[in-house]
Amino acid sequence: MPEGDSVFRAAAQLHAALAGQQLIFSDFRVPRFATLNLGGWTVTEVVPRGKHLLMRLEGPARPGDGSPAEPDRLTIHSHLKMEGTWQVYPPGGRWRKPGFTARCVLRTAAADAVGFSLGILEVVRTSEENSIVGYLGPDLLGPGWDLAEAERRIRAAPEVPIGIALLDQRNLAGIGNIYRCEACFLSGVHPAAPVSAVPDVAAIITDAKVLLEANLGAGRRTTVLNPRGMAVGRTSGLPGYWVYRREHQPCLKCGTPVRRGVLARATGAEERDIYYCPTCQPPGPAKGEGGG
Repeated sequence: MPEGDSVFRAAAQLHAALAGQQLIFSDFRVPRFATLNLGGWTVTEVVPRGKHLLMRLEGPARPGDGSPAEPDRLTIHSHLKMEGTWQVYPPGGRWRKPGFTARCVLRTAAADAVGFSLGILEVVRTSEENSIVGYLGPDLLGPGWDLAEAERRIRAAPEVPIGIALLDQRNLAGIGNIYRCEACFLSGVHPAAPVSAVPDVAAIITDAKVLLEANLGAGRRTTVLNPRGMAVGRTSGLPGYWVYRREHQPCLKCGTPVRRGVLARATGAEERDIYYCPTCQPPGPAKGEGGG
């Protein structure tokens, strides 16, 4: 699933291509909005909210009695889930993804924006955005980031494994499996350890934020940073990640083979892979760990 940095970059690309532009064509390829026509609407901005994309639009002026009227405002809300992506092309440009996977096509005089395999696609009144993203915790890449509030929310459930708490978007928004594994490694904490056993929750959160911010630019993602916080993985010949998807490969700190396990919120819940170094992150008696 795309993580907060991917969504941030997608929003920046869409904003640069569409903001201030009037749509001359729209095509929503989902049944609920198949008849919606936003031709004539102007894109005002595209912003990320955790792993959600919010594209805000302003409607054309409406004829009235001559008194000023507030324009209609709508928001195109999308979530990439596992496979989704937004791509920008020149008008009429050839798509790099199969046409049958397109869920939304927006065209201005300057660009086409196409959303492929979007996990969520809906249109709501901008005044009602809170109904779809209001449950999210502080956004690690947002202007209103609040470390203390994120830590408070995580610590409110001390029995939950830290690896589960970090993925819960109600606690904080933007962390996915890559960053939870890497941040836990940097703090020497096993992802299955309960929150109550984690000595410094704020440090894990801060590491995740640093890693996310380090990957907002162009190039392949890497979490191996130098002491100044600059990405050096891959360009220095090192792996791109400390532990993520490096099962059986040597830990970059101690040389112990990295292990893979699974972690689920509760019995019957979806399991997600975790990667950890058994020496740098010794497993404790936490609930939720399996595999290995």
